[in-house]
Amino acid sequence: MRTKESQFIGSLIGTAIGDSLSARIEGITDVQSLPKMGPRYTDDTVMTLAVAESLIERKGYDYWDMTDRLVRNYEQEPWRRYGTDIPRIFRMMQSGKMGFGMLDRQLYSEGSFGNGAAKRVSPVGLLYHDNPRMMREIAYHTAGITHSNDLALEGAALQACAVALAVLTNPGELKAHEFLGALRIFTKPGPYQEKLKIIMQFLTERAEKTTVLQELGNGNEALHSVPTAIYAFLVNDGFENAVAYAVSLGGDSDTIGAMCGAIAGAYYGRETIPDRWKEKVENREHLIKMGKQLWAVKQHLVP
Repeated sequence: MRTKESQFIGSLIGTAIGDSLSARIEGITDVQSLPKMGPRYTDDTVMTLAVAESLIERKGYDYWDMTDRLVRNYEQEPWRRYGTDIPRIFRMMQSGKMGFGMLDRQLYSEGSFGNGAAKRVSPVGLLYHDNPRMMREIAYHTAGITHSNDLALEGAALQACAVALAVLTNPGELKAHEFLGALRIFTKPGPYQEKLKIIMQFLTERAEKTTVLQELGNGNEALHSVPTAIYAFLVNDGFENAVAYAVSLGGDSDTIGAMCGAIAGAYYGRETIPDRWKEKVENREHLIKMGKQLWAVKQHLVP
């Protein structure tokens, strides 16, 4: 039987699995053709764990604690495929330029619109799944540590909302169009609402992958990956099929897989994740522990 604790654990394990399957399987659509679980996850899972650990330790959002954990985890394992921008921001922080975000504006005049904030935000969606106003606020604050562009901020909020809705939807009662409708109500008018409208069209008649890539994207920008991960979840039945489809889209597939895994894990729960994946995923026991502790924190939050 699915429980909230199972959903919290499933979301964190799902993140790591989608992340670990990685970009090497681009073009594979048959679940049985997927390779064995990769030995390592990437920065997607490392940063997600940092967010979860901070929320647990501080019983909510704390800028300084979360920033410290993100930077410290990077310092300990800089080889986790961090890309280029986030390490540059972390190095600024290490040199004493802490501030309250906006450091990305020293790299980009309008701030970063990458998906580095969205891919780590799922614990926010879990902890605040029944408080959309607080969830948006915390998602923005969490994202703002490294990303200040509106597209990155709203992408993080949208991903958090998708995770939250997955937690709130009863087993077997997922109606894709209603799920999308709720996301559209939550999302600010603009590019993300247009992407959700495209997803609505695609759900009526499943689109070819080339069309999905053309209209939704598979890049490392939040606008071109968060909606794609949501579509992968909604267009497929079961955790396994959703994550397999997400990573098969190529491009920034570890992040799209991680975000889809976070949503799918939150909806289906840990029990439905294939044993061959969840038993072999790196740092499994810590992922389970964090899911349990995050749920314990949730139960003690004042409504």
